[in-house]
Amino acid sequence: MNATTIIQGRSIGPAEIDLVQRLLAEHPVWNRTRLSQELCDLWDWRNGAGCIKDMAARTLLLKLEQRGLIVLPPRQRTPSNAARNRSLCLREHDQTPIAGSLRTLLPLSINMIEKDAADLVIFKSLMAQHHYLGLRNTVGENLKYLIRDRHGRLVGALLFGSAAWQTQPRDAFIGWSVSARRSGLSYITNNTRFLIPGWVRVPHLASHILARVSRRIDTDWQVKYGHRIHLLETFVDRDRFLGTCYRAANWICVGQTQGRTRNGPRGAPPVPIKDVYVYPLSKYFRRELCGCKSLRDEGGG
Repeated sequence: MNATTIIQGRSIGPAEIDLVQRLLAEHPVWNRTRLSQELCDLWDWRNGAGCIKDMAARTLLLKLEQRGLIVLPPRQRTPSNAARNRSLCLREHDQTPIAGSLRTLLPLSINMIEKDAADLVIFKSLMAQHHYLGLRNTVGENLKYLIRDRHGRLVGALLFGSAAWQTQPRDAFIGWSVSARRSGLSYITNNTRFLIPGWVRVPHLASHILARVSRRIDTDWQVKYGHRIHLLETFVDRDRFLGTCYRAANWICVGQTQGRTRNGPRGAPPVPIKDVYVYPLSKYFRRELCGCKSLRDEGGG
């Protein structure tokens, strides 16, 4: 490998490949976890909270192996995420219909789910059974929320995860360069799942939840990961949804996808075209994402 490329947000060139190959040769007894942890320490690869980016390093190593650049040691145990998903207990949820006006449910309780918390099992079970996309492993920085009404009944769930590597409508809206996108992408998060269970029929509930979460997610992200979030994004399947709740919560539709997956290359099998919605968390979002102090029309859309 002679050229430099970007993998997991890092510049990877011959020197980086040589380092990984040397670690593998000098420490044949290391497992994959030890290798990724040592690599994080050597590169001082940490998130804003100071924790090593172990999962990002593991994904990077897998991608290097897929490209034929390294050979990783055999797996010594089943990946923890896969094991957790296989052992997921699909709980039964109370599906008593919830209807009426929004005010009868207020105030809502919006709980950010901590790792290994009891709500995590509920969240996974709810998404696996009742979201049309099902449940997938979350890699990288993410936040999960469960929403209950004043009576403690489950009325919604949201997942925010990694932003799309590139999407023309969003990138044009921001107006950033390729280099700015590479350095600023971690300050965007994608609302990859939003579920209002089918037995909940309450007008304006979805937009109310979006508005509430939008006001707190920057703070929540700083607490968990040590850095801010400046823009939210989501992709709405046009064949299934109208995006009404996002528009009602003041999200901005900036265009449509081109029928590829979020990170898919050209030539990949087509997927449904989706509307791209974004929500700036401050009027200075362009300045923060682009790293430029002289941008005009900070709050424009």
